[in-house]
Amino acid sequence: MPLKLVSALAIAAAMTLAHATPATAQDGLPGPAEDNYIWLEEARSDKALDWVRAENERTMGLLAGDPRFETIKGEALAIYDSEDRIPYVSIRPDGLYNFWQDKANPRGLLRRTTLASYRSEDPQWETVLDVDALAEAEGREWVYKGYDCLPPEERLCMIALSDGGEDATVLREFDMATRSFVENGFVLDHKSQGGIEWIDADTMLVSRDFGDGTLTESQYPRTTRIWKRGTPIDDAEEIWRGEEADVWSSAALLRDHTGAVHSTYAFRATSFHETEYYWQKDGEWVRLDMPLKASPYGLIDGQLLFSTDVDWEVQGQTFPADALVSVDLEAFKADPNGAPKTLVWAPEDKQTKQGASNTAESLYVSLLDNVRGRVLKFDHVDGEWVSSEIALPDNATVGVQAASDFSDEVMYSVTDFLTPSTLYYSDGSAAPEVIKTSPSYFDAAGMAVEQFEATSADGTKIPYFLVKPKGMAMDGTNPTLLTGYGGFQVPRLPSYLGSIGKIWLERGGAYILGNMRGGGEFGPGWHQSAIREHKQRTWDDFIAIAEDAIARGITSPDHLGIQGGSQGGLLVGTAFTQRPELFNGAIVQIPLFDMLRYPLIGRGASWVGEYGDPRIPEQRAWIEPYSPYQKLLEGKDYPAPFFWASTADDRTHPAHARKGAARVKELGQDYFYFEDTTGGHSGGVDNEQRAKIQALQMVYLLQRLAD
Repeated sequence: MPLKLVSALAIAAAMTLAHATPATAQDGLPGPAEDNYIWLEEARSDKALDWVRAENERTMGLLAGDPRFETIKGEALAIYDSEDRIPYVSIRPDGLYNFWQDKANPRGLLRRTTLASYRSEDPQWETVLDVDALAEAEGREWVYKGYDCLPPEERLCMIALSDGGEDATVLREFDMATRSFVENGFVLDHKSQGGIEWIDADTMLVSRDFGDGTLTESQYPRTTRIWKRGTPIDDAEEIWRGEEADVWSSAALLRDHTGAVHSTYAFRATSFHETEYYWQKDGEWVRLDMPLKASPYGLIDGQLLFSTDVDWEVQGQTFPADALVSVDLEAFKADPNGAPKTLVWAPEDKQTKQGASNTAESLYVSLLDNVRGRVLKFDHVDGEWVSSEIALPDNATVGVQAASDFSDEVMYSVTDFLTPSTLYYSDGSAAPEVIKTSPSYFDAAGMAVEQFEATSADGTKIPYFLVKPKGMAMDGTNPTLLTGYGGFQVPRLPSYLGSIGKIWLERGGAYILGNMRGGGEFGPGWHQSAIREHKQRTWDDFIAIAEDAIARGITSPDHLGIQGGSQGGLLVGTAFTQRPELFNGAIVQIPLFDMLRYPLIGRGASWVGEYGDPRIPEQRAWIEPYSPYQKLLEGKDYPAPFFWASTADDRTHPAHARKGAARVKELGQDYFYFEDTTGGHSGGVDNEQRAKIQALQMVYLLQRLAD
């Protein structure tokens, strides 16, 4: 993308938790005297890892010992390793790039091909970087995490590598033409969150952990330096510094599709959902007069675009929440706050943006329209914005899969629950055409998808999708998996179920996807109505879906299980602690769980914009009534929850899952716990590991809901 966009979701994707806070009380939060399991917050202490090994052995015996385990694992692995799955690509000047993992290449290959070859049934790939070979040669658990390249040629890149899957990375300069790391090139070998942006072949902006005073209170970068080739990073000039209280702070470049740099801008994420932006003018930083919940969105046809999550009153006009706003770039350079602003697009009822991609000449915006996908193309022609809808299938999840910065080429993905994913291509002048189709991984004949609404505690209608297996009767006997997310303005959308279809639906299980408040299915208002003091609304919505599914005869408490990861793990935790009688199974993946100590566990303080800060008495009063860890109480019968996590997860620390399992064990109730030492927040670094975790979960669900 010509413009490096900064948003809450971008920050969310990058946030890491490297180490836990020492086992002490702070600001009135529970300490060792009130919590017997704070020692589990030390991710790699001998005592904690001994506990993990014992729990893993127990769980593997209970679940991997099931005669169905190897069959299910094999089914999942065959899908993950399938040679005919779509190899999704990025479009670069020197070809189409794909990162590929399979049985022969578990760590993965970064590889490239031509468009002509890619369109054939048997593309011929050239290996650019073999991560397995690199890991073996260096004796490290390297996990590939992407690259940042110097436009417009994009030959010189900084490759990001993680040791074991955590978000923190090291960066090394790589030459895409020679397919090798640059001798005596740029190297940042101290693992850190943050990244770089190329200014020219010998200069880059770097936002990383530079030592004392360079991280925020949440332990993310707060400074940016200009680094010259051949000089020590410690000597690099600092050009931007945010405040210690920020979540994250950094500087970046405003660059167009030709690679030309127009200026430098900076931001201070003052909370997870609020950001101040600054523009560099005449050597000074000028704060942009815009809402804290608005951000730069793109640069196209000489127009700088902004997106706002709240109503924006400026220059005698009001731009509604979720709108796109533009300003002429040259006018903006002359007067960053006074340049006239123009409405580009505003949402209709139940519409919301889901992201944007630039080509050389156009802006493509992915929309949700009542949780169904559309893509609009925007061009600035003769001083006016012109939009047109891309001809793609209706009633599906659609979006821009890849776009070229240097041409008008664009690829679109189309998917739904039961139809294999399809990839479309256009050169920008013609209608999209199908170039790749995923194989069918399960028999969808006779299966159906329906959408219902549940009524939440405050009367709000909450939509959810039901995927019905063949022959399903509405008699309450169906093993049913209910899942969702409900946070951080992230939507959960219909997509091809793949391994779930093969393992769960083909075995007669039903699948429900909920669209609770707090997510992004219906725009920023849907999210903002269920954060902080109103977060209980998300949990109420999820519980309402469960109750509605039972009332309709889709399932019954004996056959209903719930599953969610990260914020979704917190969702599951609140549901089974508040209404344990509704469920007979609960998979709590890489969760947040102890919400009274979460700001003290690793970098959890960064999320107070979503949940509130339990160190502040007024805000603790919002959180304490639902914090799942504290709601595991004597006298309640819980549905044998299955907690799982990763030791290498430096985003939501494994302490949350560990402490939940330890507390259920203390209550003398049934539970399951599993933790891989590698994998990070995604839960798996290779397909073998992903298949194992999937099989453990599916066996658990079959045992609890179907047997």
